[in-house]
Amino acid sequence: MIHPSAIVDPTARLADDVEVGPFSVIGPDVEIDAGCVIGPHVVIKGPTRLGKRNRIFQFASVGEDCQDKKYAGESTRLEMGDDNVVRESVTIHRGTIQDRGVTTIGHRNLFMAYSHVGHDCLIGNDCILANQATLAGHVTLGDFAIMGGLSAIHQFAHMGEHSMAGGGSIISKDIPAFIMINGNPAAAHGLNSTGLRRRGFSEEAVRALSESYRLVYRKGLTLEQAISEIESRFSLDETRRFVDSLRSSKRGITR
Repeated sequence: MIHPSAIVDPTARLADDVEVGPFSVIGPDVEIDAGCVIGPHVVIKGPTRLGKRNRIFQFASVGEDCQDKKYAGESTRLEMGDDNVVRESVTIHRGTIQDRGVTTIGHRNLFMAYSHVGHDCLIGNDCILANQATLAGHVTLGDFAIMGGLSAIHQFAHMGEHSMAGGGSIISKDIPAFIMINGNPAAAHGLNSTGLRRRGFSEEAVRALSESYRLVYRKGLTLEQAISEIESRFSLDETRRFVDSLRSSKRGITR
């Protein structure tokens, strides 16, 4: 159902069961798949594609032009998967031609009120951005990453899968997979062991990751020495993914 006060561009493509609330604006080159609910006073600008069963709350701005001074009106995109929740006053911007040209959001993510996703971000699945968490441009979030309220992450930084940033954290370097960070500047504060157990990680995997964390952060080794020690002692998929997140860092890891 589309409310009579909503404005939907005739070129926008909405599935038959999409709901659009009062005074919302759906612009040209927007595609919204089945089961989506667009609340009141929402603005969605294209080129933007929303998958199935997304819920967008009031005053959110989705697919707007980026806040990059180099942006000159080029056609760039936002692509969002299924079952995401975008709460009040969230802002999500499209990409830039200086990068991939697209901001990409996976499935089942929760964007709490006033959080921001900058241009060219790549967000995996099952992530949480708490209230006023802010992603600068070109940021990557792995699956199940959690950003606490009022936290912010520097452009081009990576946040590994199952990692967690405490509220108010200021993140300027990459966060390896599976760890917790907090503070300004952000510093490592241990393995996200509670989160891993809640998500079904085995005790063997949690113990191996705990020891891997200690090798990187508590034993006084260089990063390459720690990686070599981890690889010689453990052959689990989880420790391999931890090592991959260390090796792939381009900004240096949060210490």
